[in-house]
Amino acid sequence: MPRLAVAMTPERAADVCGADTRALIEDRFQVTWAGPDWAERDLAALVAGADVVLTSWGTPHLDAALWADGSGPSVVAHAAGSVKKLVDPAILDRGVAVFSAGGRIARSVGEYCLAAMLTLARRLPRFDAAVRAGGWRQRELRGQELAGQPVGVLGASSTARALITLLAPFGCDVLVYDPYLGAEQAAALGVRVVSLDEALSCPFVSVHVPDVPETRGLVSRALLERLPDGAILVNSARGPAVDQRALLEQVLAGRVSAALDVFDPEPPRLAADVLAAPNLLLTPHIAGDTAEGHRALAGYVLADALRWLDTGERGPSFVDPARWAIAA
Repeated sequence: MPRLAVAMTPERAADVCGADTRALIEDRFQVTWAGPDWAERDLAALVAGADVVLTSWGTPHLDAALWADGSGPSVVAHAAGSVKKLVDPAILDRGVAVFSAGGRIARSVGEYCLAAMLTLARRLPRFDAAVRAGGWRQRELRGQELAGQPVGVLGASSTARALITLLAPFGCDVLVYDPYLGAEQAAALGVRVVSLDEALSCPFVSVHVPDVPETRGLVSRALLERLPDGAILVNSARGPAVDQRALLEQVLAGRVSAALDVFDPEPPRLAADVLAAPNLLLTPHIAGDTAEGHRALAGYVLADALRWLDTGERGPSFVDPARWAIAA
């Protein structure tokens, strides 16, 4: 029976381990749970002798030194998103298998993006504010439909794919900009590969790129100025991907609407006129944060970790070392 070290506080474990996952852990592993006073200095002792280390938000960085004597865990199962700040990539060269729950979080992010598009398209915040102020029908306002519309998607990440799946019933023409997306993959997704300019010519645009040097400032002022009038832009990926100042200028001018779940910097420091803008939806980096989603995270990665240990099969949460440089 493999040995599992749960390298997170009890509070975090309760957040990411549902009842089914706890039963799985107790049934399939010899488990060591971190105690309530667990701290970074205890990490080496906690993972010593473990085959699998289960991590999440708040877990200290797993330095390559933990594997210096060749006896570190053979599997890192991360019940959260990106592993880039969690693990030293050098451990991948030592055959350590790393799994991330980013794919499960992506489902929640996809729902957020769809909800944001529909909320802004139907102008729900404006109608809500009008009713709360004692008004009724706003004859100068009329919402628009998402169904059948072109949707520009920047990046073909797991969150983008979750959104694309959710858009299918709406019959949207999905245009994806991603230099790494091939024609065969695009056909399987039911999308068209286009240039960045073409993706940003759509009335709906959703950003799903990782935070790497090539994507910082990707959506520039010049591109934002070419968005069609009335366009809706959703950014649930990374704040630096979009020229935030230029986007907010377009929002304040009333030319476009935007939903921002990520900012540059975070938390944002926004002017009063921005905070009052009725065509701007602001949320505090919670696109992937749902009750059901969080409870499923540990189970999502542990199922793949067990399959890896049993058969050597890579599951959907496996972090491919070959894609490390372009991963989120």
